[in-house]
Amino acid sequence: MEELYLTILFVFVLLMLLGTGVWVALALVGVAVVGMEMFTSRPAGDTMITTVWASSSSWTLTALPLFIWMGEILFRTRLSEDMFRGLAPWMARLPGGLLHTNIVGCTIFAAVSGSSAATLTTVGKMSIPELRRRGYPEFMTIGTLAGAATLGLMIPPSLTLIVYGVTINESISKLFMAGVLPGLTLAGMFMAYVVAWHVLFPSKRPAPEPKVSFRDKLRASRFLIPVLLLITLVIGSMYLGYATATEAAAFGVIGALAMAALQRSLTLETFAASLMGAVRTSTMVAFILMGAAFLALAMGFTGLPRALAAYIAEQDFTVFQLIAALTVFYIIIGCFLDGISSVVLTMAIVEPMVNVPAFREVGFDMIWFGIFVVVVVEMAQITPPIGFNLFVMQGLTKHEMGYIAKTAFPMFLIMVVMVVVLVLAPELATWLPESMRNGP
Repeated sequence: MEELYLTILFVFVLLMLLGTGVWVALALVGVAVVGMEMFTSRPAGDTMITTVWASSSSWTLTALPLFIWMGEILFRTRLSEDMFRGLAPWMARLPGGLLHTNIVGCTIFAAVSGSSAATLTTVGKMSIPELRRRGYPEFMTIGTLAGAATLGLMIPPSLTLIVYGVTINESISKLFMAGVLPGLTLAGMFMAYVVAWHVLFPSKRPAPEPKVSFRDKLRASRFLIPVLLLITLVIGSMYLGYATATEAAAFGVIGALAMAALQRSLTLETFAASLMGAVRTSTMVAFILMGAAFLALAMGFTGLPRALAAYIAEQDFTVFQLIAALTVFYIIIGCFLDGISSVVLTMAIVEPMVNVPAFREVGFDMIWFGIFVVVVVEMAQITPPIGFNLFVMQGLTKHEMGYIAKTAFPMFLIMVVMVVVLVLAPELATWLPESMRNGP
């Protein structure tokens, strides 16, 4: 009972700080200070200094600003235009037509971005005008784009997976590999939804696209070659063991700069803008990680994580009941916090609950759990009132928030099905990292 009161107190302090507009990182520090001062005899100030320095000086964390910079560089190139020109001839004759360019385009850009918002903006600024001009229903155009853009959180290089790996001290490269097959599976499920719409609502189909010869399709594919080479360089170097996540990120930055230079979109102005964009995003994430590290240590001193884990064990919940409860829990907190904040805020409490033999016996490990968390955090990106993708989409289309949320709801349901698939087939997330080479 004491642990329950302690949890309620911490949640109340956190909500109070967030409700007054305090930055997430400072709110986490505030909760940690309350815990240290009220329930331990350790000095909060000295502990915070040591913890913040240790959490921000991690070599693994170096991958974060590099991958963010790579995405920022590509965001300022003609990549979105080239992707649409390269994909449209191949997608046009599929059931659902050019709606598939939303999904495949988001999948490709997610593999060089790591950010859901950047994926949505980059693909949306080109596909939305083109699909409107060709007469595709607004409901499907917006819904498929809002949902597919969440793949930026799962397909490597995912910023959320980097933060998760740093928080629990897990291999970033293995987490990246774990996200590949689930990400492609989810993209395939999104495409199946488009096909189902095409079959069920023939009256809403736009006029069919003119036929394109195979030679013309191959000629258009040249626009995709640079980004596909960049994806192969980044992911392939990690999978084959030739590079760590940080080294692969450095390769990615060099490749992105080369691509921008070849497209003649690399100017001093765009270079500086991409660098400053990466600095702003990286410092925000690092600041949140610092606060989360201090909070995790404070929670450890209070004994709350161990007590809650023991309480859960006493209730004799099955693994699947706990997974169902955590799914609902992450969806709820995701309605009010962004994905990275949701992960760092909860890991100190959740990790002791799931890093137990009962989970491993059914094929769930901490790498699998990272992919599970990303899927449920993806759901939160398209759920009101704070679904971040909804705000980005509103800025692109000027539609009401309620309408955008309604268009994205089928994609939300597909992600719920994806959670079930992960539970029934955990090998989908664990097979690829287990097959990785250890490297030369």
